[in-house]
Amino acid sequence: MAASQASSEPVPSSKPATKRSLLSSLMEATAGATAASNVPDSSPSFKEDTYLLSTLKSSEQKALRELKKLLSASPTPVSMWGVPLAPSAPGDDRADVVLLKFLRARDFDAVQAHDMLLRCAEWRREFGADGVAEEEMVGLKELEGVVAYMHGWDRRGHPVCYNAYGVFRDKAVYERVLGDPEKLQRFLRWRIQVMERGIRLLQLRPGGVNSIIQVTDLKDMPKRQLRAASNHILSLFQDNYPEMVTRKVFVNVPWYFTVMYSMIGPFLTERTKSKFVIAREGHVAETLYRFIRPEFVPVQYGGLSRPGDLQNGPPKPATEFTIKGGERMSLEIDGIEGGATITWDMVVGGWDLDYGAEYVPSDAGGYTVVVEKTRRIPATADEPIHHVFTAKEAGKMVLSVDNTNSRRRKVAAYRYFVCRSSSEMY
Repeated sequence: MAASQASSEPVPSSKPATKRSLLSSLMEATAGATAASNVPDSSPSFKEDTYLLSTLKSSEQKALRELKKLLSASPTPVSMWGVPLAPSAPGDDRADVVLLKFLRARDFDAVQAHDMLLRCAEWRREFGADGVAEEEMVGLKELEGVVAYMHGWDRRGHPVCYNAYGVFRDKAVYERVLGDPEKLQRFLRWRIQVMERGIRLLQLRPGGVNSIIQVTDLKDMPKRQLRAASNHILSLFQDNYPEMVTRKVFVNVPWYFTVMYSMIGPFLTERTKSKFVIAREGHVAETLYRFIRPEFVPVQYGGLSRPGDLQNGPPKPATEFTIKGGERMSLEIDGIEGGATITWDMVVGGWDLDYGAEYVPSDAGGYTVVVEKTRRIPATADEPIHHVFTAKEAGKMVLSVDNTNSRRRKVAAYRYFVCRSSSEMY
């Protein structure tokens, strides 16, 4: 194979409700979860914490010892996400990871972290958080895989949680799911279930994968209608899931979000801002590919992963490439034997270009077969190209991508499978 260019049930708050914009709520949630500025404000980018004790400052190690001492005085055992904290099991370093999350959320103030941890443990008991992941949420099936769901991993192994609330623009859906306080509480329980399932994918070990990535799709999000639900969710996450999100990516961001963020940005620490990534509509795939390989990115966001794909095991890696504005390129898949069947998928972020495919026989006397006539793929295309072709004779498949009518550079990916007549894949 050759290519012309490639790169490899919640407790209500006793405080009076205050009106907040969705943006400020989202910002507050992440800022609150990353209040500990052990990374200097001048740091140009966020470096994920390893939770290795050797990397802690002496003052941070002291705070950890103080928190353990406070927990040792607890009259009852305290555990979180299956990790015993008071007393912790000998040699179980998972406790350090969990305790450090609470310490970082309170700027390494052991007393405040202890108070936060005990309140979280009490909430988990009252809510039944340890068993919520196995519950059958009757009446909420339509939300699975649509509103909030875990899907794949990023390039560093973090589980990825996608959030998209545009479905609630439909008044019928909104009323059915969020139309009264009882429905809202059920929805909140379902959303916590998604989070708990995500945490079960974490290692909670020093040097391991200890947090998730959240991708939030703002397309068609009804801001006013979701204010109560979003504030509840963000408050629950901020109080009970400290340092569980290593990065928050906002996609399909409307113009007003960008304006508001530019106003709020100067008041955020560099550590907090480095956790935010904002992608305007049309730049979603380009942004997500920075963190997530295309075979794990859902098709609706410019990736190759369709619903159910990951249930069959790890996907075949895709080849990533970039096509510049004004550029035309050909991707060649050669060495195909006669009688073999080739299946391929291709996706281009932002599309708005021409695509075609032809099969070129190895024999100089053979005739080139137009497999897919050159056609324009619009920017609105929301599915990857998927095609299957059986070759009658040996040769190569040539995929053409023409971006000459655009000045914009675009990221893209493709993968292929070849099955010989004996059904052997290669």
